[in-house]
Amino acid sequence: MKLLFYFLSAAAVIGLAYWAYEQNLMTQQALRRVRALQSDIADTREALAVQKAEWAYLNRPDRLRDLIDLNFEELQLLPMTPGHFGRIDQIPFPKAPLPEDGLSVSTSNSTVWP
Repeated sequence: MKLLFYFLSAAAVIGLAYWAYEQNLMTQQALRRVRALQSDIADTREALAVQKAEWAYLNRPDRLRDLIDLNFEELQLLPMTPGHFGRIDQIPFPKAPLPEDGLSVSTSNSTVWP
């Protein structure tokens, strides 16, 4: 009986050691993947920062003004002035149509049906 107990105990220890080793390998693999993802995130953030800087450089007002001057004949772009904008009373808003289906319209939360 002692021999069986020793054998089962040794098998349990070997099984637990195998399980612990497997968990250790899985943890190391997950940590490597996390490091790789963090590196990818850092690279992407750096590329985004470069693109934002390039966008800011390309959208400088003096550069855009020079481009407008160079391409004036083709684009005919002019600086915006207050005269380019209209007033609200100049907009022809359509009148609200009356319902034609016989349903009554209510401004409160409850709607009355025929």
